[in-house]
Amino acid sequence: MTAAMDELLGILDLEQLEHNLYRGRSPKLDWQRVFGGQTIAQALVAAQRTVEPERHVHSLHGYFMRPGDTKVPIIYQVDRIRDGGSFTTRRVVAVQHGQAIFSLEASFQQDEVGLEHQVPMPLDMPAPDTLLSQRELIGKFGEAVPDGIRRYWERDRPIEMKPVMLEHYTSREKLEPKQNIWIRTTGPVPADRATQAAVLAYLSDMTLLDTSTFAHGRAIFDSDIQAASLDHAMWFHRSHPLDDWMLYTQDSPSTQGSRGFTRGSLFARDGTLIASVAQEGLIRLKRPPAE
Repeated sequence: MTAAMDELLGILDLEQLEHNLYRGRSPKLDWQRVFGGQTIAQALVAAQRTVEPERHVHSLHGYFMRPGDTKVPIIYQVDRIRDGGSFTTRRVVAVQHGQAIFSLEASFQQDEVGLEHQVPMPLDMPAPDTLLSQRELIGKFGEAVPDGIRRYWERDRPIEMKPVMLEHYTSREKLEPKQNIWIRTTGPVPADRATQAAVLAYLSDMTLLDTSTFAHGRAIFDSDIQAASLDHAMWFHRSHPLDDWMLYTQDSPSTQGSRGFTRGSLFARDGTLIASVAQEGLIRLKRPPAE
């Protein structure tokens, strides 16, 4: 267990303040704002605390409204919208400084047997053991890696990633808006499905918005780009351990109106489709393109 992974599990253990009211904290790091995946995961944990344990999350939809302040706690208010015969619905609002910074709706269902199929994992993907880690890529490519990406890769994080393609990070060519990344936690995740779903939600926000910049020969860390997640949706298909490598396939069908839209699928190494993700984010140029 790495220190960063231990810290992640710690921040997901919310403090209950009152009925339907929980408090979360941020890692003790010098981040300028709360990582979106943290807010999604903590809001999901708050919702899970009010749901019968035999019902598991199958989908969530969230909206980011204000950047989170890493220096103060986040209060999560849960609205028990519905407890039906088959499904449970919860709404969660995250509050800081008296204002909503994030809202989430999640739906829960007890496991049922029914029709089942899934799309296959992309073929001919190199095995993660044959790829370099992000720290190893910094050592190999050095100055070819932009400063913003290098600083991001150098952070101690609970998630380890190995990109399949490197052109997106080392060139300014206009490339196809797709990428594949092997991703896993840096330590074991408890076997209970509620914690695994929260950690999966946390990591699902990583690298997703980046894909919408590739068609423009840009990077999300460019100094003249203002980037932020606007919304995030996720569907949980199958439970699977998270401390082995998963393939995160991503594509961006559209960027327009200073917004980038990206889709993602998370596959286990054995090809099991674990979850699907969709996100739209702000991709705003601080200077007009003509400049």
